[in-house]
Amino acid sequence: MAVLPIQITGNPVLHSPALAVTAFDASLRTLVADMFETMAAAPGVGLAAPQVDVPLRLFVYNWTDDDDELWRGVAINPELWISPTPTGEADEEAESEGCLSIPGERFPLIRSELAILRAVDLEQRPFEIQASGWLARIFQHEYDHLDGILYADRLAHKHGKEAVKSIRKAGWGEPGQSWLPGTDHLED
Repeated sequence: MAVLPIQITGNPVLHSPALAVTAFDASLRTLVADMFETMAAAPGVGLAAPQVDVPLRLFVYNWTDDDDELWRGVAINPELWISPTPTGEADEEAESEGCLSIPGERFPLIRSELAILRAVDLEQRPFEIQASGWLARIFQHEYDHLDGILYADRLAHKHGKEAVKSIRKAGWGEPGQSWLPGTDHLED
């Protein structure tokens, strides 16, 4: 297993729809293992293939909920259904989100409270997870990556302006920038 470089906003792979996974082979198994290793080293609770410069429709997740239930897996060629997204202003404490592709930044974002994830695993077995709360948020965040959307693209105007300023100040937004978890020291 290896820790892979995480792409920073500006890389075209992060801003383009990913392609369906068609080959369920040893290289896919290696990619998924490396993604779990990278996510743990970052640390993060989810990681989509485009974030490691692979334009395929898959993501990994690893999160323990308030009941100490571990949610860990890979979603390949996922479909996601969500409940209506609430309107109003996001709660800066409860709804702040971050992204490994915009390291060190967090901004509040309203997400749907409920989501249904349907995908296949490495053995091409279909599965379905009905998620709520943070697990639903994680699925929405990672699924967005597969459509070329970063969470900063969804921010309300006020926070969107702050995100653009932060990205510009950090010198990001250009192709070819990445960071290596466990090696590069970035602010949290």
